[in-house]
Amino acid sequence: MTGIGRRRDRRAAQTHGVRAETLAAWRLQLAGYRVLARNFRVPNGEIDLIVRRGSTLAFVEVKARATYDMAASAIQPYQQLRIRNAALAFLARRPDLAGLSMRFDVVLVTPRRLPRHLRDAWRDSG
Repeated sequence: MTGIGRRRDRRAAQTHGVRAETLAAWRLQLAGYRVLARNFRVPNGEIDLIVRRGSTLAFVEVKARATYDMAASAIQPYQQLRIRNAALAFLARRPDLAGLSMRFDVVLVTPRRLPRHLRDAWRDSG
């Protein structure tokens, strides 16, 4: 594949990812969550969405695949670690939120289906 083809594929994947994150944010907002941050990045991690509802702060990974099962199986342990690292960095910048109940959620996005929100998808082992 040429450089142009790779750039085009990368752009298409990025566009698809932005759409999936927008759908996920919409789904969470309809459920009463307030989006505090999107695409929060630090050198050793990243979080797609950070949301709050009441006294709960959720760090959300968005996965878009052809099926819910494929999306759920795409979350690897190294990604969980990167999300955890980014969550710690976010809380260091926002100590006012440190007293909230925290969890790691996932929103699965598939074609022609409503996004599926998995609350407390994994536990922090660190």
